[in-house]
Amino acid sequence: MAYETLKLAQDGAVLTLTVNRPEVLNAQSRVMLEEFDRALMDAMADDTVMVVIVAGAGAHFSAGHDIGSPQERADRERRPWPAGISGEYLRAWNLYIDTGFRWRDCPKPTIAQVQGYCIMGGLMLASACDLIIASDDAKFCDRTVRWGGAHVQYASLAWDIGVRKAKEYLFTGDWISADEACRLGLVNRVVRRDDLEQETMALAQRIAMQDPFALRMAKFSLNQMQDEMGYRSGVTGAFQTYAVTRAYRLEDGEQTLAGAGRARQRDEAFGDNR
Repeated sequence: MAYETLKLAQDGAVLTLTVNRPEVLNAQSRVMLEEFDRALMDAMADDTVMVVIVAGAGAHFSAGHDIGSPQERADRERRPWPAGISGEYLRAWNLYIDTGFRWRDCPKPTIAQVQGYCIMGGLMLASACDLIIASDDAKFCDRTVRWGGAHVQYASLAWDIGVRKAKEYLFTGDWISADEACRLGLVNRVVRRDDLEQETMALAQRIAMQDPFALRMAKFSLNQMQDEMGYRSGVTGAFQTYAVTRAYRLEDGEQTLAGAGRARQRDEAFGDNR
């Protein structure tokens, strides 16, 4: 199948799904998210695929949600979501929560191959993978203070790095360096940028040598353990409070402006890295 936003390449039992929008730092349009979902579902049904690598073309893994590229604007005109808060809720649930859980539950091992920026939607995509291999120049951020709020749609960061550190990074909007991400447990390995693709493929090929049914059962068991500790209900519940926060910003223009003003003050004080 031909894709507008993805490149697919298979090396033996390893399939690499590459988001191919480097001109917009691999920002995630609705079209891209739908194509990725379809490609991953096809990989799940393909017996020749044992492991899936998720990559981003160009200098950066993903700068997050697409909020205004020509492709995204054209798609919104062609397929508009319902107006108002209910439409915002439906859009965020369908594109981020529903897909995020489905990608996490893919029965085959998935590895995110991350370089450069991995922001918001990019981190949501990477976090849905089983493993993350990062280049030494990778930088992670789960939100931007410019958007005027500390909440995110798919709130999995606490499970990846612990509650207190998740609070710190959500409250400040600061970057997490590749080395710090590895220390905190967000990523599995940090490698030289020049070696990222080779090292990720080597790990994927090693995993692909294992019995596929055993891999599937191991992943199911570990995900189930996490769910029993509250992962799925926690992420779902956090999305509901995100939706309230989003509705608050949409309904109260003064608050939105105030949030933008605070973001500018923050940028002036600490430097604008986004």
